[in-house]
Amino acid sequence: MALSTPRASAILAGSTSSHDPGQRLRELIQHGHSNLPLPGRGRTLERWSALAAVAAEDLSLVKLFEGHTDAIAILAEARQPDVIDEIDDSAAYGMWAAEAPGARVLFRSTAQDTVALVGSKAWCSGAAALNRALLTVWPEQAPAAGEASEGPWLADVDLRQPGVVIDDSRWRAVGMAETVSATVTFESASARLIGPAGFYLSRPGFWHGGIGVAACWHGAACAIAQSLRTQLRAAGSEAAWHRALALGEVDRLLSANAALLREAAAWVDRHPEDDARAWALRTRAASDECAQQVLRATMRAMGAGPLCHDEGFARKAADLPVFIRQCHGDRDLVALGHALLQQKDMPWTL
Repeated sequence: MALSTPRASAILAGSTSSHDPGQRLRELIQHGHSNLPLPGRGRTLERWSALAAVAAEDLSLVKLFEGHTDAIAILAEARQPDVIDEIDDSAAYGMWAAEAPGARVLFRSTAQDTVALVGSKAWCSGAAALNRALLTVWPEQAPAAGEASEGPWLADVDLRQPGVVIDDSRWRAVGMAETVSATVTFESASARLIGPAGFYLSRPGFWHGGIGVAACWHGAACAIAQSLRTQLRAAGSEAAWHRALALGEVDRLLSANAALLREAAAWVDRHPEDDARAWALRTRAASDECAQQVLRATMRAMGAGPLCHDEGFARKAADLPVFIRQCHGDRDLVALGHALLQQKDMPWTL
């Protein structure tokens, strides 16, 4: 059922039992566990397996871990060694691309190849626990009438400098509570642009990263299913038939979804520079539906006991429905349908 590798199964070995995902992220970085293989380099499945393993342990942690590892992959894809060489190996990155209404960060050029950021960015997961971030920004001077927008730019910013204000007072979540997503306001904070206009959305790795998030959802669903399997094994011959039925159901769901993610990883490694939009939309929609069905089947079979008496299970059951809402549901299926209309061959046949 799982997307497992020996490296993935050991990634959290020796980490603290603290529930603070920011502290645990820093530990993973310090021990080199965030140095994942880059997507499209022949080891994409290993990368996604590691993300799935962290998700199976803690969804708030993987939210920060995935953002950090995505930021590092983006910097590598930008091919700006001068930027990468200056990064402190212990830096904990966020990757913030939400463009919420009324919350936009603008930039204006300054001296020494830097820019000044002004404005607010919403949905900044773990902001108070991080010291750097990549975020989408827009030029302060809007395009002239009739000119096309160049799309968002990407900026690398030090979050510990003056002019960066983090406000998490509105965060009232129950699911994913420990990510503490904040609104970050920039008041002429210094940053550096990464890549040209539109780089963030146009690069092949944008869709590779989207599939990595689907692997996180899959890993959490595997952990929930494992709780059911553990309960049945403990019951032995006294296991109720409806719980065995539920285990068969989640095996069917997770095995099919794991096969899809493995196929996507193989495709990305064979076509690292090709447009992976359809694969990303397909795997995200499938992993979203899989996670929902696994959670439903498991909770129906196990009853209220684990939700009330098993802190880890209860936390995952609360976190997962929130995390998978990064999928855009029917909108993504519409986008997938349009993408398929542009393809000559379909991936359905054997």
